[in-house]
Amino acid sequence: MESAGFTKLLYYLQDPHHVARFQKICGVRATFTSKPAGVTSEAERAPFNKRTCSGDENRAANSAGDGQKTDRVPQRRVCRTDTVKRDEFRNGVVNGTASSLAAGETVNGQHGANDRHFTGGNERLSENRFNGSGNDTMSRCVQGSAVKPLRKNSLTGDAGHEFLIESKFLYFLFTFGTELGNELFYICFFPFLIWNVDPFVARRLIVVWVWVMYLGQCTKDIIRWPRPASPPVVKVEMFYNSEYSMPSTHAMSGTAIPLSLFLLTYGRWEYPLLLGLLLALGWCVLVCVSRIYMGMHSVLDVIVGFLYSLLILAAFAPTLDVIDTFNLSCRYAPVLIVSLHAAMGLFSFTLDTWSTSRGDTAQILGTGAGIAVASHLNYQLALIPDPPASALPLSPPAPTLGLAGLCLLRFALGVLALLATRAVMKAITVPLVCWTFSIPSGDVRKARQHMQVELPYRYIVYWTLGFSAFFLVPLLFGYIGLS
Repeated sequence: MESAGFTKLLYYLQDPHHVARFQKICGVRATFTSKPAGVTSEAERAPFNKRTCSGDENRAANSAGDGQKTDRVPQRRVCRTDTVKRDEFRNGVVNGTASSLAAGETVNGQHGANDRHFTGGNERLSENRFNGSGNDTMSRCVQGSAVKPLRKNSLTGDAGHEFLIESKFLYFLFTFGTELGNELFYICFFPFLIWNVDPFVARRLIVVWVWVMYLGQCTKDIIRWPRPASPPVVKVEMFYNSEYSMPSTHAMSGTAIPLSLFLLTYGRWEYPLLLGLLLALGWCVLVCVSRIYMGMHSVLDVIVGFLYSLLILAAFAPTLDVIDTFNLSCRYAPVLIVSLHAAMGLFSFTLDTWSTSRGDTAQILGTGAGIAVASHLNYQLALIPDPPASALPLSPPAPTLGLAGLCLLRFALGVLALLATRAVMKAITVPLVCWTFSIPSGDVRKARQHMQVELPYRYIVYWTLGFSAFFLVPLLFGYIGLS
C-alpha cells in the first residue's frame, strides 16, 4: 500500500497539468489549439498517437499490454512518431520535440501532436480544461502582451508557439531566474568572482559546479524522460526543449551554486548569517520555480533536481580541501585532471545518441579542466596567492566609485578577451577536427552531431576559455596595471 501511494504521488507530481495551472496563475496564456485540427475521433487520432519505442521501454510497454502490473515507477517511454526518421536530429526528436509538438508544429515538414500524458498510468485528452473544441483556439484568452520564446530550439530550430503574458513583472523575473542556469550567466559570474572577489572560493565552487552538472546530465540520459507535454503546458522557453527532463539540471545548479557559495564564504568573509541564508534560499527558489514557469520541467523534475543536488553537495563538501590541494600542489595534477575529464566526456557520449546535452557536458568538463590546470600554474608561479589564515575573516571593501569602476573595467576587458578567444578557437577547432576525422564541415550543425567532432570541439574550446579566465586574463591584468 505504501509503495502504491508513493507511486501515485510521483505520477501526481509529474502531471503536466500542474505546470499549466501554475503558468495560468502567473498570467501565461496559450494561443495554440486544444488538439490537432480536424482530429475528432479515436480512429482519426490514431496516426498521431501511433508510436514506436525501443530498448527497455519497449519491453516494458509490451508487458504492460499483456495485463501485467508492476509496483515500481514505470519510466515514461522514449518514443517517436512513425513519420519522423530516427536519423533526423537523432535523439533531439526523441527527447522533446516529438512528444511536445502541438497543432501546426513541424519537424522537417512532418506534423505531430501529443494529446496524451501520464497521470497515474491513464491517458486523457489534455485540453478539456480549456473547454475548447479541437478546431478552435482558446476561447478564454484575456488581453495581454503576445510574445514568443526568446530563443529557438537549439536542435531543431523550432521557434515555438506565440503566447500571452499578463504579468510582465513575473515574466521578466522568471526569465532572469532561468538565465541564472544558462551559459551566459556562467561566462559572467565565474570570471567576475575570479577577477574581483575571491579566486579561492571560485576554484572550489567550480569543482562543485562541474560534478553537479556532469552527474545531472548523465542521469538525464539514463532516465530519458521527455519534457512536459504541450498542450497543456505553454513552452515559454524552447532552447532546451529537445533535451531530456529528469532531473532538472537548472534546479541542480540553482541549488548547488548559492548553497556552496554560502558555505564557502561564511566565516571566510564577514557578513550577516541571515543575509547569506536569505540570498542563497532566494536564488535557489527563483531558479527552481522559473523552470516550471517556463514549461520546461514538471514539479517532480524540480524536486528531484533539488534533492539530488543536496546529495551531491553532502558527498563532495568534505572532499573540497583534498581536491583543491591536489589540483594546486601535485606535480601530475594537470595531466591527470585533463585525462579524467576527457574520459568522463567519452563516457557521457556513450549514454545516448547525439543531443545538445552531450555538447553541454563536454563544455562543462573542458571548462573545469582548464581552470584546474590554470590554478595549478598560478600556485606554482605564485601569481594569485591566497590570503594567509591570519588575514581571515576578510572584510568587504567600502564601496566607492573608483572600486566599482575598476571592477567593471576588469570585467569588461576580461569578458571581451574571453569572447575573442572563443570566436578564434571555434573558427579553428571545428574545421581542424572535421579534417582530422574526414567528416564534411560544410554544415557545421550536422558535423557536430558526430561524437568525433562535438567532444573534442567543445572540450578544447572551453578548456581554453577556462584556462584563459584563470591564468591568461589575470596575467594580462598584471601587465596593464589592473591586478
